[in-house]
Amino acid sequence: MIKVLLADDQPLVRAGLAMLLSAEPDIEIVAEADDGRAAVEKAVALRPDVVLMDVRMPGMDGVEATTAILAADTAGEVRVLILTTYHVGEAVYAALRAGASGFLLKDAAPDELVAAIRAVAAGEAWLDPAVARGLLNEFAARPDWHRRTGAELGQLTARETEVLILIAHGLSNMEIADHCVIGEATVKTHVSRIMMKLGLRDRSQAVVVAYQSGLVQPGASPPAGARPPAP
Repeated sequence: MIKVLLADDQPLVRAGLAMLLSAEPDIEIVAEADDGRAAVEKAVALRPDVVLMDVRMPGMDGVEATTAILAADTAGEVRVLILTTYHVGEAVYAALRAGASGFLLKDAAPDELVAAIRAVAAGEAWLDPAVARGLLNEFAARPDWHRRTGAELGQLTARETEVLILIAHGLSNMEIADHCVIGEATVKTHVSRIMMKLGLRDRSQAVVVAYQSGLVQPGASPPAGARPPAP
């Protein structure tokens, strides 16, 4: 069962989300919060699997709340999925830097919201396509977007670099396993090592690093074709 905390300052929005998600057999709404501070308190007390977090809230906003929740979650068990009416802005970058596992627009289809919660709970990253396009365009337009050095990425093996590229293209662990002709458990090991070596919390931060470093270029296609695993 995926335990979800809803954080939104609009009662009607929370009620609608709660009704929608409660109909899913594998999702349980464990609490609701009407501002960021309440979201932090309830997340620390209840340790939900996913916090569905609105960006714009009075007092402590969603970005500040995300930072506080993930800082308190030393075990790395809580995931934050940002729900926003805004496509791309500084809030997107701030929340990703804070460790949010994904972004979804409030006009997304209900089945997309459910899929996003399941993906984030499973440790995957989720970026709404509209958010992802804007994010990549912003990276391409920023003169300082190449921030990670070759030395940092040089810590990765060839296979880990390949896996990082595929993560940045949005492939799941299963899809990466198929692409590289390796087991899904092996992919998980590579992903864990990437996170550890680069000091990352989750896949959304790995996506940001891949684009910031120039390892993946906006608009580029995923590497073509599967091949036998490296020795």
